[in-house]
Amino acid sequence: MIANARMYSVTPEVAALWRSLLAAVLGKVDAPIDIVDHAPPAPISELWQRPDKAAVFMCGLPWSLAAPRPALVVAPIPSPAAYGGRACYWTDLVVRANSPFQSLEQTFGHRLALTTPESQSGYAAPLYALMAHGGDKPLYREIIEPRFTPMGALTAVIENKAEVAPIDSYALALLAKYEPALTAQVRVIKSTEPTAIPAVVASGQAAVGVAAAFLAAGAGVSTRALMDQLLLHGFARPETAAYDALRERFLAMQAFWRRHPLAETAHPLFAAELVGH
Repeated sequence: MIANARMYSVTPEVAALWRSLLAAVLGKVDAPIDIVDHAPPAPISELWQRPDKAAVFMCGLPWSLAAPRPALVVAPIPSPAAYGGRACYWTDLVVRANSPFQSLEQTFGHRLALTTPESQSGYAAPLYALMAHGGDKPLYREIIEPRFTPMGALTAVIENKAEVAPIDSYALALLAKYEPALTAQVRVIKSTEPTAIPAVVASGQAAVGVAAAFLAAGAGVSTRALMDQLLLHGFARPETAAYDALRERFLAMQAFWRRHPLAETAHPLFAAELVGH
């Protein structure tokens, strides 16, 4: 069985912390579990499709669309006060710090960076929020090529490849802690509403003992120290209904943008999904 925290391994330092936390937590489980690497550019969907998952972070949107679905194990509770002790997150839409834009609406007519169509925070959430502004004319001049990670979305804006990009709020918090020189170059102009955060998932019965180990992690001195470094308050039992809601929002968003133009031009990966552009 395997474990992996690629989704929130936003820097090499953070990746090392996740490996240490997974090793400490899963060392309490009475089963051999290997902590594996599956770094970009390897498609993350390949990781989610593996039949030997014991503790793998998975975005809630592809989980909600999967058939069969992996078992939900635990969901992380970020520690910043804005999360209110809830296992949730949202999308922060960022522009360059020196940008003239003060609102999301002011970015219309420019370039939008997205991650991939399988991402809740980097695709579905921002496009769901943009439905309120959709009409007969394209909102953006261009949707650029995919940005496969939060760091990719961040650097797309910093390097002036796009005027605005969506970033997972918890990933952005980790980046702000460990790459402050980078995040100081952007600012948030809009945050979407909170939804279910990416969860740790497993194949089959592996979830039972693994869940208990994660839920108890905050009580250990060594694991507590690692969790603090990873901006984690703790872990919670996921609520299936909260992830089911992501599927319904995605289908509504997809139907809307197939009727309305989103951008004048879009990278082929996005154009295939958003045929109304």
